[in-house]
Amino acid sequence: MVNTKTTTHAWDVTRYPETDEDVAAYLDAALEEDDPALLAAALGDVARARGMTEIARETGLGRESLYKALSTDGNPEFGTGQKVVRSCRVCSAEASARANHS
Repeated sequence: MVNTKTTTHAWDVTRYPETDEDVAAYLDAALEEDDPALLAAALGDVARARGMTEIARETGLGRESLYKALSTDGNPEFGTGQKVVRSCRVCSAEASARANHS
């Protein structure tokens, strides 16, 4: 019997959203949970996937501030989330509708 060793790697959500539709579906799933901390973390995942430095430049917000606000422990202002969504050019009907009614 040959002993084989299985190698595993940490799963990183920021490696997988390849299209705007992927991002929109991910954010829609977070919105469905109705958990503000989860939504903030999902926005952080999207921002990291797109490049936090670029998001910071486009939104006019500090990169470190974005990392903090968009973490599971963060509590971003609504405007911060809105700027990140706009910067990521997310085309989610549900995300847009919820953002406009919050």
